[in-house]
Amino acid sequence: MKYSQHRGQLILAAGALALAVGASAANAQDRPSWCGPNEASLALLDGFGGNSWRLVTTASGKAEAEKCPSITEYQYADGQGNTQKAISDINSFAARGIDALVVFGDAGPAVLPALTNAFRAGRVVVPYRVTVGGEEGVNYTKYVGTDSREDGVAWGNWIKSILPDGGNVLFLSGPAGNSQGLTELEGLKSVLDDKYVFINSPPFAVTNWDPALTQQVLTAEISKHDKIDVIVSDFGPSLVGALPVFGKFNRSIPAIATSDGNSLGCFWTENQAANPDFKLFTRATGNDNVRLAVQWAVALATGGEPPTADTFQASNFENSVTGEPSQVQCRPDLPGSIYLSAELSGDDQAKAVGQ
Repeated sequence: MKYSQHRGQLILAAGALALAVGASAANAQDRPSWCGPNEASLALLDGFGGNSWRLVTTASGKAEAEKCPSITEYQYADGQGNTQKAISDINSFAARGIDALVVFGDAGPAVLPALTNAFRAGRVVVPYRVTVGGEEGVNYTKYVGTDSREDGVAWGNWIKSILPDGGNVLFLSGPAGNSQGLTELEGLKSVLDDKYVFINSPPFAVTNWDPALTQQVLTAEISKHDKIDVIVSDFGPSLVGALPVFGKFNRSIPAIATSDGNSLGCFWTENQAANPDFKLFTRATGNDNVRLAVQWAVALATGGEPPTADTFQASNFENSVTGEPSQVQCRPDLPGSIYLSAELSGDDQAKAVGQ
């Protein structure tokens, strides 16, 4: 998740013109089943959009919406990590009559009243990935989650395979109390027993999924702990800037269980030989979670057929130890700030992150 150059209000109005062009070219037989006949407008709202993961996810959401010719207007807003702005964005789009809102509620339950107001005003409201409290049909239309617990289980099983006698675990996640990190931790602890000691302050070291803060936090933890056997992070690329600090302490980079990113894969490729403990296991980073949320919102707003799933399932992606399902991947011809596990092509991701 690298910072974008495009901050500020960042409201992208792809609008009727861009989507109408796509609509005119769309053949009826190419229309997805979740795209109904009724015209509707759609907005994607982030609580924080200031990194490459969000930019790729935003582009993925837009690409998914463009598959439906019934969507005649698409807009985007970035809450910039400011809860009040995120709330204001939700209220503003609902008041302007946008038919469907897909919301990454970074602030969790703090945005629930705004979501509830939009739902009661007749909007289709689909929060996704981060739980916001409340319940479907009362506070919003549909919640589209991700199986974060299974990520933790997968990381935990890999840690057991490389450290069967236990070890010191450093776990980094996003904002304090975020549901993704808490659920991942639940999965980790369902697999790892007391031989595995979490050396971070519970429940996890807070990084806000911000690369700069991640580097500060990781540098401090390296200085504090003489022995770190494995780092678990739910945003792997943000580690890259801080990992060389291990060398300053004459220590090998430890094993890492995390999510994928081109910068991390290339860093491993370039540094593994000099760091014998540097094993790497990744899960797909989950940009395409937004596609499932968009499908639900579009289906409910246009009279289409809703998807059969309401939870995004990530998969194992890279494993430097076994090579299953893939050896570590690196595309040096593409920006580091893209995610090779995502459906969006590498070239299109490069455009999304402005490189």
